[in-house]
Amino acid sequence: MPGNSSNRSRRVASKKGATAGSGGKNRASLKGRGKTLPADERPWHKAYSGTEELPAKTARKQDKERRAAAAEGRAPKVGVPGTKDTTWGRGGGRGSGRPAQQRGGKLPHRNGPRIAPGRRSNPTREGPELLLGRNPVVEALRALVPATALYVAQGIDVDERITEIVRGAGDRGIPILEISRNELDRMTGGVLHQGVGLQVPPFAYENLDDLIAASLEQTAPLLVALDGVTDPRNVGAVIRSVAAFGGHGVFMTERRAAGITATAWRTSAGAAARVPVSQVVNLTRAIKACQQAGFTAIGLDADGETDLYQLEAAVGPLLVVVGSEGRGLSRLVGETCDLRVSIPMASTVESLNASVAAAVTLAEVARRRTYG
Repeated sequence: MPGNSSNRSRRVASKKGATAGSGGKNRASLKGRGKTLPADERPWHKAYSGTEELPAKTARKQDKERRAAAAEGRAPKVGVPGTKDTTWGRGGGRGSGRPAQQRGGKLPHRNGPRIAPGRRSNPTREGPELLLGRNPVVEALRALVPATALYVAQGIDVDERITEIVRGAGDRGIPILEISRNELDRMTGGVLHQGVGLQVPPFAYENLDDLIAASLEQTAPLLVALDGVTDPRNVGAVIRSVAAFGGHGVFMTERRAAGITATAWRTSAGAAARVPVSQVVNLTRAIKACQQAGFTAIGLDADGETDLYQLEAAVGPLLVVVGSEGRGLSRLVGETCDLRVSIPMASTVESLNASVAAAVTLAEVARRRTYG
């Protein structure tokens, strides 16, 4: 036989040629998945409020949510059929065709109360957080903060706080998961955790009107407002100072400011479980509401005309407004305050950190109220 047909090592497959293209037939697969839809427009979500008959799984979710809401004494977060036309494929809704699918085919449930029963709340829309550190976790468990899991690193030094944490979680039926320290490091992104983390639903904020009313029941009401503070560590430090010096609440804006995150929780050393915190849409309007209720609003300003140590208004109902890191008080907020107060400092120091300025002011207010 001619050639190398009898050679066992001969090539029997043809050489690979150019890869054929799709000819445009797969163009649809390159399209994006579209924007994320609101919960009430997702037929598989418990908040769906469309006109179509509910899928069996969605109906079970809504029934479960109603039972949970009845047990906790709150309004259920379920959709009301017919309140919004979100019928897919029939011209309804804010899109066309089928809703975009998420990887994995499931959507995380993001709602849930965080604070102790009996406190009116307004949950945020973020997912669960991890409270880190032994003191914050102890305080959260003492305050009966709802929790879904407790993570404990293997081989940690067991002290009285760890013992109390494990016992408290066990008594409340919270799952206790022992994981490696490396795994806990990965979950926390390298943040100092002291070998323990408590997973909780999103923080739930107080209603501002309730916050003001509750503070007015005290002998000398004291509130703190944060004007655009963006560092959660400063937020946590301010809350800790409020708890230490007898304050009765904190409020801040919802946008362009830090809220109560896991970092703020840890910095507050658990004080966020004891101090009511509220979020407002408009800080200026909230300050005016406090003024109408009888509070004197003072804004901390390095160029303020009133010396902190000469502050006669400290003995009455007081609202301390703390400016953001860097720019301080915004113009409109500063104009709304009754007084601009400065902290006497050596000329070599330009200004203080927002949380430090708040702590110094609250300490002076507490001193005046105690010793006159």
